[in-house]
Amino acid sequence: MTWGAYLVFGRGIDPRVGARVARASAAIEAGPPDWLLDWIPSYDRIFVEYDPRKVNVQALADWARSLGAGEGREGRCVEIPVRYGGLDLPEIAERTGLSPEEVVRLHAGVSYRVYAVGFTPGFPFMAEVPEPLRLPRRAAPRKRVPAHAVGIAGVQTGIYPQESPGGWNLLGRTLVRVYDPHRERPFLLEPGDRVRFVPQEGEPPGPPEAVELLEAGEGTAVLEVLEAGLLTLPVDGGRFRAGRFGLARSGPLDARSLSVANRLLGNPPSAPALELNLSGPLLEALEEVTVALALQDAHGRMQAWTRLLRRGERLDLRALTGGPRGYLSVPGGLALGRFMDSASPDLKGRIGRPLAPGDRLHARAVPGRLRRARRAWRHGSRAGAEAVLRLRPGPQAEPDALEALLRGRFRVAAADRMGVRLEGAAVPGGEVTSEGVPLGAVQVPPGGAPMLLLADRGTIGGYAKPAVLHPADLARAGQLREGDRLRFVLDPSAQAYAVLDV
Repeated sequence: MTWGAYLVFGRGIDPRVGARVARASAAIEAGPPDWLLDWIPSYDRIFVEYDPRKVNVQALADWARSLGAGEGREGRCVEIPVRYGGLDLPEIAERTGLSPEEVVRLHAGVSYRVYAVGFTPGFPFMAEVPEPLRLPRRAAPRKRVPAHAVGIAGVQTGIYPQESPGGWNLLGRTLVRVYDPHRERPFLLEPGDRVRFVPQEGEPPGPPEAVELLEAGEGTAVLEVLEAGLLTLPVDGGRFRAGRFGLARSGPLDARSLSVANRLLGNPPSAPALELNLSGPLLEALEEVTVALALQDAHGRMQAWTRLLRRGERLDLRALTGGPRGYLSVPGGLALGRFMDSASPDLKGRIGRPLAPGDRLHARAVPGRLRRARRAWRHGSRAGAEAVLRLRPGPQAEPDALEALLRGRFRVAAADRMGVRLEGAAVPGGEVTSEGVPLGAVQVPPGGAPMLLLADRGTIGGYAKPAVLHPADLARAGQLREGDRLRFVLDPSAQAYAVLDV
């Protein structure tokens, strides 16, 4: 169970406030309490995720007020070469009444302070953009922004380290990587640094090689991948305390099903297992081994079973029934490598990868002759035409936005590990100063189409978040697929997100 709060050190984009945020973040990093699951600094606040069973809001506020007494890190001066041109530059010039050359001169003519790193791994949030260039974000975010793109949004400028969705106006592309997971320091920029962009000609770098996790663990090879499936990923409970770098929580979209599959084999609930997406893999047993599969649908109806595979026997998971995602566990969990204390992939961060034909899956426990009876059960809410998810008031819980969410009927336009894009009733939204984004947030850009943010969400965002899913409903939201219909209800024990001035 996790919940969140915002520790507010000022209002808006101000170097003095940013320095307070940096000092507080350094103090947290020096000694994070055991109840703190993550912290994400931004311009004027720090979003913290915590275990509400171990600390209450009053104790959280007392702890927050003790932060910020130490010294922040000394920032560096960093020059970043940029090939300006193409992308949105002609449109930016037209909207600002400037020539493209004047746009470049203004953007490259000042230095920018790095206030935070987030959204995606290594994305630096910097300010302040010269007044003539201050344009709002796009009304509807792009589905794909090219890697290394330099963007502006209001007073902010930033760099997209990897291809990702995004709503900023794009000026050009950097000629260096600001993030590379293979470097000793993966993140080129950190809060407090000063950045100056230098116009240059050249080609942007290609993507870094992905960090290998699947073949990095030690254990007994029990399964070979004959066909990989649509997007079959090894996952564990997720990557905690890494949000300040822009790394996603990752982990399972449906933590409940992962836990069920593991418990059937006596594994810890978050032991590494396979997440199957729509169409799973075809596997062959290399040793006699018992495996377990669990999945639920968006209504909470669960299916689960165990099966003893003989050596050479095949397991065909290419057609899933129920929800679009299932979880396959092996004795002791999968033996995998780890990056920042997690075996889960961060595909945007080039950490880990999906299964590929020829991969061999290793179990942490010696398979032996573990035998369990086949088990199956189905329980949960009675299915209807719509899935029903509970909401709590979010950081920007305006009454008209909450009313639109609760009265509206929605259809899933698209769904992936980052989130669920909805269509249907328009919901009042808009821009806010970029800040940490809760897992399960209902984010609404100015266009009014809400999106549920899931395991691979960007950690910092600048759109309104009028509501957040009840933590217990995140697993069912992870089972939504394109075409599903849903509606929201207000959690009767709703607790608004705390905003604490410190």
